[in-house]
Amino acid sequence: MNAVVVRVDTGDTAWLLMSAALVLFMTPGLAFFYGGLVRRKNILSVLMQCFMMICVVTLQWVAFGYSLAFGPSHGGWIGGLTWAGLRGVGLEPNPDYAATVPHQAFMAFQMMFAVITPALIIGAYAERMKFISFCLFSLLWTTLVYDPVCHWVWGVGGMIRATGALDFAGGTVVHVNAGMAALAAALVMGRRQGYPERISPPHNLPMAVLGAGLLWFGWFGFNAGSALSSGALATSAFVVTHVAAATAGLTWAALDWKFSAKPTVLGMITGAVAGLVAITPASGYVNPLGAVGIGIGVSAICFFAVAVVKDRLGYDDSLDAFGVHGIGGMWGAVATGLFATKGVNPAGADGWLYGNPSLLFIQVKAVAITATYSFAVSWALLKLVDLTVGLRPDGQAERIGLDLTEHRESGYTVLE
Repeated sequence: MNAVVVRVDTGDTAWLLMSAALVLFMTPGLAFFYGGLVRRKNILSVLMQCFMMICVVTLQWVAFGYSLAFGPSHGGWIGGLTWAGLRGVGLEPNPDYAATVPHQAFMAFQMMFAVITPALIIGAYAERMKFISFCLFSLLWTTLVYDPVCHWVWGVGGMIRATGALDFAGGTVVHVNAGMAALAAALVMGRRQGYPERISPPHNLPMAVLGAGLLWFGWFGFNAGSALSSGALATSAFVVTHVAAATAGLTWAALDWKFSAKPTVLGMITGAVAGLVAITPASGYVNPLGAVGIGIGVSAICFFAVAVVKDRLGYDDSLDAFGVHGIGGMWGAVATGLFATKGVNPAGADGWLYGNPSLLFIQVKAVAITATYSFAVSWALLKLVDLTVGLRPDGQAERIGLDLTEHRESGYTVLE
């Protein structure tokens, strides 16, 4: 029998490398989005946290993170250390993950997902976590939460993957995972000083709009890049990503108009980001009409979560990381069980609306497992960090702002 010759496809490789760059670009985009929403005395702390995340997680991923997430499975739970230091991760394709691109290209693409996922959690504890605590928690969380969940869902032999659950680009791995960690952080750390009475509005909405635009742009690499090739599936994922974001942005603006008298810029960009979150797990499995349904649904659900539930329960999710990413990711994963169709991706499955209600229950189970694990371990890690180096700066430092007290810098210089 002749051996199968696996060749690198230059078109697929070019698209995947470009997609990796787009996903990396999302983390500075997130920095601008979050940075514009905090008070001016804390903008540099948010930017610093996002950029430091790139540095810390990149080295973790090369040292052992990629091996834990995608290495040969140990009972469906973790990948082990077979590929630690990228040993065995070379320039030949790995047919188990991406048969037409160098293995290192796939590794680099997945690295950018590992970078942005813990960065999303920053939105829950913005303005009130010490920098050393941020570094320690982020490293522990990436290793003990992100890497295992990534293996469960995407790794060959992963236990959630074995159930038939669909997650094209990270609804459970990224958004439910980070969103539940965000909820844990908001509860463990408590409210910001003066919340909610003395918390000022976003200090720079134009900056937040710029950040949302960069996220929208980068998200095409996030979702369409997850096709791992430059063909028809990438095209479909690109189109539905855009349609869902536009639908959700419009829906949130309409809800603002209905319930708050005026449509707001903040509401519109929040809705667009929620739409991007929700379409992520479904992007390789649904058609444009399914994307419209997902976009409408996510804005309605997240609007209620942010405007009503958070206020009534009283927790301080500073920038609505749980309300948008956690809730939006849950809806997106469940909605995949409704709207998925093999007409878009024969390698996927039909959802409830296409005659297969069992997929919905599989998706709900995947969400429940991910949410429970992420919340419980995140809570424990936050408590551990608090016991060792402490989570919050003292009250005086919080009043002055983290830019000066943690970094000895100021985002703005006022000339007399």
